[in-house]
Amino acid sequence: MLTVTSILIITIIAISLIIVFSFTNGFHDASSIVATIISCGAASPRLAVIMAGSMVMGGALISGAAVAYTIEGLVTLSIGSAYVYVLVAAASAAVIWNLITWKFGLPSSSTQALVGGLIGATIVAGGAEGIFWGFDELIGSNHEIVGFMKILLFLIISVLIGLSLGYLIQKISKLLLRNAKRKVNKSIKKVQWVTAALLAFSYGSNDSQKQMGIIVLILLSGGYVSTMDIPLWVRVICGAAMLAGVIGGGWPIMKTLGRRIYPIEPIHSLNSQVASTSSILASTIAGAPISSTQVVASSIVGVGAADNPKMLQWSVGKDMLIAWFLTIPAAMALSMLLYYPLHILLTGG
Repeated sequence: MLTVTSILIITIIAISLIIVFSFTNGFHDASSIVATIISCGAASPRLAVIMAGSMVMGGALISGAAVAYTIEGLVTLSIGSAYVYVLVAAASAAVIWNLITWKFGLPSSSTQALVGGLIGATIVAGGAEGIFWGFDELIGSNHEIVGFMKILLFLIISVLIGLSLGYLIQKISKLLLRNAKRKVNKSIKKVQWVTAALLAFSYGSNDSQKQMGIIVLILLSGGYVSTMDIPLWVRVICGAAMLAGVIGGGWPIMKTLGRRIYPIEPIHSLNSQVASTSSILASTIAGAPISSTQVVASSIVGVGAADNPKMLQWSVGKDMLIAWFLTIPAAMALSMLLYYPLHILLTGG
């Protein structure tokens, strides 16, 4: 039987771990936000990071809670205060996977890592029935898209939107600017400050809610809150952690997105930002946690394919696809391995 003090300590440890995850999410995923604007010369790394960081913080503070509710509803396991160990194992697995992919410069998904971690730890703690899969609702008479199916489908849909919009916008812009002179790039670079800011805001509004949802679940399992509502202080610490991560920078991933997929010119950067922002905002409104990094990467591929497919580095795309497909099962495996050791460590037996 855990004492009140023990529950408090475990809760603090769990929340601290989520803050660490928010930080890794910041430098892992937010690098995608500024990759193209830096690579095309529209902004210096320092100014781009400051702008992105402030907009990410703004997105975290004034975003809604639809994405957080989706994350909160993924796990239906009712194990009282012991639920916190599932969350600790899930966050630990996601942090480890983020660090591994960051080390190799692979723009994988923090969202997939967190979801995979939650599924793996939940299965160990109470079986597969503890996950709200959403299969029955999807094939039922109402065809409702909820639970894991909602997350999975939107992870795919958001990437397809980024890819197709990037391709379409690039084709249109090539037609409209076919007789334009090089000096038009000056105007395009200026406009990017607006589109990149919107992209950073949309990223902050979607990604921060994932961490907020987990923290609320931790507080619920410890008995410190009684509703799923997100307290202001939770928004502040998640936003601040992501801000710190953005400032810390994810340079290996930034180089992959900004240089290795396609030679980025100002018009490519602008079109990628518009496509990515549209996809992320649509997913946020739908309450779907998606991967901003995957969306940005797919939009760059779409833009490159529309401009000159021969210049696309398809080998880099292959590596990214492998990382994306591996993320959920890898995070699941990690959280399964971590669950019991962490449970023993936190409970002292």
